[in-house]
Amino acid sequence: MKPRHVAVAVLIAVIWGVNFVVIDVGLASLPPLLFAGLRFVAAAFPAVLFVRRPAIPWRWFVLVGLPLGVGQFGLLFIGMHMGMPAGLSSLVLQMQALFTALLAAVMLRERPRRTQVAGMVVAFAGIGLIGLSLGQGSPLLAFVLCVVAAGMWGLANIGLRTAGPPDALAFMVWVSLVPPLPLLGLSLIFEGPRADAHALAHLSLGALGSLFYIAYISTLVGFGLWGRLMRRYDAGQVAMYSLLVPPFGMSSAALFLGERITVTDMVAAVLIVGGVALGSVRRRRVGGPENVPQPVGVR
Repeated sequence: MKPRHVAVAVLIAVIWGVNFVVIDVGLASLPPLLFAGLRFVAAAFPAVLFVRRPAIPWRWFVLVGLPLGVGQFGLLFIGMHMGMPAGLSSLVLQMQALFTALLAAVMLRERPRRTQVAGMVVAFAGIGLIGLSLGQGSPLLAFVLCVVAAGMWGLANIGLRTAGPPDALAFMVWVSLVPPLPLLGLSLIFEGPRADAHALAHLSLGALGSLFYIAYISTLVGFGLWGRLMRRYDAGQVAMYSLLVPPFGMSSAALFLGERITVTDMVAAVLIVGGVALGSVRRRRVGGPENVPQPVGVR
């Protein structure tokens, strides 16, 4: 990759890593399900008025939008609201890559490579280490919700792989039309109309800034630049830069939120990132680079 494109890839990892700190700021003012619903409303409008809908059946927008919006972001926001640290959330969510491989083996009958199996074992050891650490006094349920959120992201990836949209960014814009209704409906049921009305009536600049960042900077700018790199270079080569997201997420959480990074956290980070990297290794086929399906979700 050219140096300027390497710089762009690193910038995207920074944007997506800082995104978890921004989410934490937004959750201080907005209930998690309401926040997740507004995130997709902002991502869809007004972009959907200017972006042509990809020529694929509507069912794929639903089959990707529900696990992505309600599953991944809904559970992630609830988990962080319950006390899952922003830095560790960025690390745990990286498990989506291995969940994708596991679900592909079950649902698409894709035979996992030995390196993928080894990567899963190593990465899940890191997840277990975090779980044992959190079980000593931190919110274990919040951790479990973030792990399930990573699994839901993997399920959305399977939907993307099967749908095969020609323009991933346009697909993401139109997928963003699906989650708002169920998320806002669940917010009214579980968080209550009074809490939602109070939050909307007292929107802080921090909450508005958080919505702007996660909807436009993280989603549209980040994913748009990522898509350009994917079209220019081997997908596997570009995808390795996503492994920089947890280090940037954990360091930014320590810098801006004062989260403490323990030795256990660092060991778990090495295991998870190392496991994902090991699972991403593949032998290049003769005749050119292999087309590696990439995550649909954006951080």
